[in-house]
Amino acid sequence: MTKRIVVLISGSGTNLQALIDAEKQGQLGGKIALVVSNKKSAHGLVRAADAGIATYTQTLKAYKDAGKSREDFDRDLAEHIVSTQNPDLIVLAGWMHILSSAFVDSFSGRIINLHPALPGEFDGAHAIDRAYSEFVDGKRTGTGVMVHYVIPEVDKGKPILTQQVPCMEGDSLQDLEDRIHAVEHEILPKAVKRVLDCSM
Repeated sequence: MTKRIVVLISGSGTNLQALIDAEKQGQLGGKIALVVSNKKSAHGLVRAADAGIATYTQTLKAYKDAGKSREDFDRDLAEHIVSTQNPDLIVLAGWMHILSSAFVDSFSGRIINLHPALPGEFDGAHAIDRAYSEFVDGKRTGTGVMVHYVIPEVDKGKPILTQQVPCMEGDSLQDLEDRIHAVEHEILPKAVKRVLDCSM
């Protein structure tokens, strides 16, 4: 039976596109059944629609406006995904919302996240900016990318794949971002396939 994947995004969806392309080439190990966004304007929703993939949008603002909590948001999102998709794997690909236990516990061992830093370095937001600042200050010569299992503690789950990314003399922040994104597009589909192959 084909493994079902749900991808969570917040932005342009370039990593989603890498997953879509890998699926088309038979290199993903499963089928993207749904793309979820917490931003109505996320271009990744267009990428999904162009690929014939179902989409779903749920915004935190609507919950806050209704006097509801982040935990309510997370719990309802988990319930929607379970009831409509019952996925084998959830992939956070540029999902800019920290998920609470209300979501994570519903998919224990079945959520992975892409993070633009190596394990133990630059957990949380603005990882590339922080790595670049240390490079400019002469404190580091490289950074990296990891895909890891998601646990309630941010970016602390067990790594699945990691890859180092060098900082090059004369790099601008954009140069480093472009190099990191290229690595992300390469290792995320590999990590998805590895996890799904191991769950057979």
